[in-house]
Amino acid sequence: MSSFTYTTPPPFKPFDLTLIQLGGVGSDKAANLQHARDMILKAAHKGGQDDSRPKIIVLPEIFNSPYGHAYFPIYAETIGYIADKPYDTNNSPSDSVRMLSSVAKEIGTWIVGGSIAERGDDGKIYNTCELVAMHRKVHLFDIDIPGKMTFKESETLTGGSSIAFFDTEFARIGLGICYDVRFPEVAMINARKGCHVLIYPAAFNLTTGPLHWKLLQQARAVDNQVFFSMCSPARDTTASYHAWGHSMVVDPLGTVLAEAEHEESILHVYINPKVFDDARAGIPVTTQRRFDVYLDVSKKTS
Repeated sequence: MSSFTYTTPPPFKPFDLTLIQLGGVGSDKAANLQHARDMILKAAHKGGQDDSRPKIIVLPEIFNSPYGHAYFPIYAETIGYIADKPYDTNNSPSDSVRMLSSVAKEIGTWIVGGSIAERGDDGKIYNTCELVAMHRKVHLFDIDIPGKMTFKESETLTGGSSIAFFDTEFARIGLGICYDVRFPEVAMINARKGCHVLIYPAAFNLTTGPLHWKLLQQARAVDNQVFFSMCSPARDTTASYHAWGHSMVVDPLGTVLAEAEHEESILHVYINPKVFDDARAGIPVTTQRRFDVYLDVSKKTS
């Protein structure tokens, strides 16, 4: 969906949100996809009954391959999805899309398919969350902290140029990916477009994770009075990139509802709309903004 298209969001209803902090990701993409599928099935059957299944299951950033700019071109998949046009998932050229679509249909649950390296029609490679709404990571992780961390996604990736959300029968869900969280405009635009929950597949590392992982999620949640969640890969110290882990869900008041450790795990969280409503009624920043003084970034200006 276009970030500048506004439609009335669906009524916000209670639901169970599940994050899969996926581990065991290696060089064999087929094995990675099979493991992700197995973990989705495990997460979906947490209570053994259909009515106790989570409504949304989330995978981490780059869930189907090792994480690193050198790997992105090797594991990139063509998706060929165009928003608002028919798309045959059964015949998708993407192995990851076919797996996610198949298992989502099998369990009857929405899946935020983390992200994968996507080879676009333009030949460029994107870090992409797909498929009902498609979000290409807007801000590329290019950092250089002397003596601690240097990483440059732009060596192989191209940044996206739009912001996405999707509607379910119980909430409007906004999307971002990892480094997007450091740019408050992404969350702000989706919140002002009516999103109740923002979900960011992410892979912070052992330098940035302790510094800002929790702080940024609380800030985005409180600034926008929404539920905010980031889903990380599990930490693998034998890999070239060491993820922070600590997948998390934060409520609109900044309270951490649940947090994983660093190992592979499944996190189930109950999302209660009353907290959303109470936060906005008690501290009504959503109606007190002064757009006569500053710009509304959710409005297209050019």
